[in-house]
Amino acid sequence: MLKIGFGKTENMNTEHKEKIEQLLQPLLENDKYFVVDIKVSLSRLNSKVTVLLDSDEGIKIDECSEISRKLGKELDELMPDKYTLEVSSPGIDFPLKSERMYRKNIGRTLKVVLTDGKEIKGKLEGLANHEITLIEEKKRTGKAKNEPIEPINISLENIKEAQVVISFK
Repeated sequence: MLKIGFGKTENMNTEHKEKIEQLLQPLLENDKYFVVDIKVSLSRLNSKVTVLLDSDEGIKIDECSEISRKLGKELDELMPDKYTLEVSSPGIDFPLKSERMYRKNIGRTLKVVLTDGKEIKGKLEGLANHEITLIEEKKRTGKAKNEPIEPINISLENIKEAQVVISFK
């Protein structure tokens, strides 16, 4: 049985996240769902646990509710004080944090900020060997208008943040 104790250090917060992730594993239906993020905000009055889940096909509200009910029963036994549990999907504006999230968004336009601060906007064409392939969006005029655009390969290690660009076209 896991015990969750309360503390104020970052290490305690990391321990809480790890324990919650352990509790979640049996609820993820053999990897159908995956954990995007877990946030734990500890307080004597009302702690908050936020779990963001997704799947390759997306996750529905009723699926989040079912996982929340099951996880809540486990947490009730472990958390001695009052807490709020929120289980939801990350939303389209949430930064991409894993290869699985990149793979799910192939074909969409991304805004990528590199570790050196450079920004690239382009269509995500693929993911292989810990690299994404983007077709950069550029305004092209004159002779360059008919030239093919070369794909750009970017190592995931060189990405500070990547987000899906929401388009209303």
